[in-house]
Amino acid sequence: MLDVDVRKRLGQTALDIRFESTGGVTALFGRSGAGKTSTVQMIAGLLNPDVGRIAVGGRVLFDSEAGIDIAAPQRRVGVVFQEGRLFPHLTVRRNLLYAKAAGSNGRYGGVVGMLGLEALLERKPASLSGGEQQRVAIGRALLSEPDILLMDEPLASLDAARKAEILPYIERLRDEAGLPVVYVSHQIDEVARLADRIVLLSDGTVAATGSVDDIFTRPDLMPLTGRFQAGAVLGARVAEQDAAGAMSRLAIPGGSLWVPSVPLPVGSTIRVRIRARDVSIALERPERVSIRNILPGTVRSVTESDGPFRTVAIDVADETGESLVAATVTANAVRDLALKPGVAVFALIKSVAMDRRSMALPPRDEIVT
Repeated sequence: MLDVDVRKRLGQTALDIRFESTGGVTALFGRSGAGKTSTVQMIAGLLNPDVGRIAVGGRVLFDSEAGIDIAAPQRRVGVVFQEGRLFPHLTVRRNLLYAKAAGSNGRYGGVVGMLGLEALLERKPASLSGGEQQRVAIGRALLSEPDILLMDEPLASLDAARKAEILPYIERLRDEAGLPVVYVSHQIDEVARLADRIVLLSDGTVAATGSVDDIFTRPDLMPLTGRFQAGAVLGARVAEQDAAGAMSRLAIPGGSLWVPSVPLPVGSTIRVRIRARDVSIALERPERVSIRNILPGTVRSVTESDGPFRTVAIDVADETGESLVAATVTANAVRDLALKPGVAVFALIKSVAMDRRSMALPPRDEIVT
């Protein structure tokens, strides 16, 4: 468990950060200036809180009352920064071995395999892409045998192609390494794919904590999460492959979704994000329409706000379970359709809105063809 309860004044900004994490990937999410990086620096020992306490797995790293302040090198905290910060004169192999903790010989091969570094070991950082450099940086952090891994916007300096390259490897790290991770980002697509739990920061304080689906679907939090990027994040299962149409059917609690072909075997699990702006609402099931995904449901809530837009939360349910889907529509649509809690509706979701960025897929060299 990670236990953080700290306060710190930085110029005109007062940080008051309190949260707990029990493992998996905890995302510190929020806009620039919310306090994400400062929080990570305090956990790592690179920035001292004014007062408070930080503990990892019951081991106290900082406690202002008890006078405990373990130096950064002794905290057993791995850190991955925005840039790889590799030694340019060393090969990948030597960069990894430089950080390898005593007694971690058995871990070296596993880390290299998990991050797909085998073909890179004799190359130097200058010959690597940005995504490859970050994979090496992650491997170096893991080989220091940390109790927790901190990732401070590790994809911020990468273009879209390099992000797509490295995200599956971070997912593998999440699923296979058995190490708690704190992941900092203000990009909702990264967090939706990777995180188990979200700590939403705003103006130096914790605005909310909860599961990915809970935080990104809550209409009251959309001013902080981003109204046009927020939406539902659902666990799904590949239920059917339509090779002729290059489409896949994903089973979700409460129904199913047809999406562009997912290169995974039937039965595989996947996480899918449905943005609220990609969901429309009808009072009757439309006929002879191009939209493939038509999910019956019931309005749970309609969130009022300034401006022309409203957020409608819809409960979608059948014998397989229930999901919450959000739709961003205009205030005029809410008025004309008389949308309010309890009204039966149909959520309409275009298949083309679910691209690769909306789904957690494996590395391209491992996809099923």
